[in-house]
Amino acid sequence: MSIAQSVKHQDRLLTVNIHENEVQNTLPGVHVTPCFLDPDNGKWIIRARFEPGTILPRHFHTGVVHFYTTAGSWHYVEHPEDVQTAGSYLFEPAGSIHTLSSPEGAEGFIIVDGANVNLNDDDSLMFIMDAGWIERTLHAVTQHTGQKMPRYIKPGSDVVFSDK
Repeated sequence: MSIAQSVKHQDRLLTVNIHENEVQNTLPGVHVTPCFLDPDNGKWIIRARFEPGTILPRHFHTGVVHFYTTAGSWHYVEHPEDVQTAGSYLFEPAGSIHTLSSPEGAEGFIIVDGANVNLNDDDSLMFIMDAGWIERTLHAVTQHTGQKMPRYIKPGSDVVFSDK
């Protein structure tokens, strides 16, 4: 097979503009611009903007996370000495657990494999945030608030029987 035979045809580039797609208040103090949501494979890429004073629930990562900070600053409550500022890239291994705090506000791009298992103060389950949860939440928030549903890249997967 030649390379030309294996090239996937594209009618257009798959691209989104983060300045056209922000959904405000997906969680208190958190504004999300979805870039790529793949519930079937547990992958999500978002731009998140945190208002000053935002503290997210303590959470456990089932997969790896890449977080590139583009503005402001934030840190994990468990590691206050490691403040992430504009230009910082953070790799989080699967199995890590922490609490994001942004006293001054921040924004950045987050690439996640898997889910965030969000916990209450007593370590009981609060909710699980994954690509499907984000998608459902975006629909609910935009419907409730009248915001426009953002455009994002969502890979398709037809569920069909294989040939015998």
